Amino acid sequence: MPEIGATLREARMRARIDISEIETETKIRAKYLRALENEEWNLLPGPTYVKTFLRTYAEALGLDAKLLVEEYKLRHERLSDNELARPIGPGRATPAGRGRSQPPPLLPRSYLIAGVVLALCVVVFILSRVGGGDDPDTAASSTPSVPADTTPATRTTTPATPVTTPPKKKKPASTVVSLRIVATAEVYACMVAKGQPGKLIDGVNLSPDTPRKTYKSSRFRLLLGNDSVELRVNNKVRRIPAAARTTDGVFVQITRKGLSALPKSIRPSCAT
Repeated sequence: MPEIGATLREARMRARIDISEIETETKIRAKYLRALENEEWNLLPGPTYVKTFLRTYAEALGLDAKLLVEEYKLRHERLSDNELARPIGPGRATPAGRGRSQPPPLLPRSYLIAGVVLALCVVVFILSRVGGGDDPDTAASSTPSVPADTTPATRTTTPATPVTTPPKKKKPASTVVSLRIVATAEVYACMVAKGQPGKLIDGVNLSPDTPRKTYKSSRFRLLLGNDSVELRVNNKVRRIPAAARTTDGVFVQITRKGLSALPKSIRPSCAT
């Protein structure tokens, strides 16, 4: 497979897309996009960001994002894992003698003699105490003391008040669709969008050299003279349904749910 960066750069140049347009669509800074094309991985925040940026950039260009991410993992992530798992060879052995346990130093002889004498004195003292015994009268008169009735202190604990966190409200899914029309040959186009006055494309002929513009709305209604176009919906190429192709042209509706054929009653019309 060719280099990752070269694949991205060639796809962008082949589609005649400026890197500033990709920055606007993907929200990825231009310097990071150039770093991806030049494979300057050290200029990116980290491996996780590299894979995320790479996937988003590839999808914006209509490339196989999964294939490029797997290629990055194969070339740059698995190599690091193998190096970390490599066992230490003979050349990395620890210096001789550093890890060995040294025998404890011998005590001076005078210390040993003093220890023996001290032990003998302790034994003689214990034997003299045991041999003397206790006085019977003293033993009889001695009464074990009764411990005073003690009541353990009662510890009162106040249960902690549980802290309840209100559940987070889920944001409703966005219904806005971004649309880019790329003509592969000369084609007549007429388009209207929901919530936008007038016509976004008022009956003009598009060609491969026509500057590409990104439109945003929750619904588009598009009339084409033929199917010589590439419709990129949310940065993904979508196929025109067969039901939308008629002898009078191509009539298609575009929403977040996908592409569908337009009935005659709601087809757009433009001045020819």
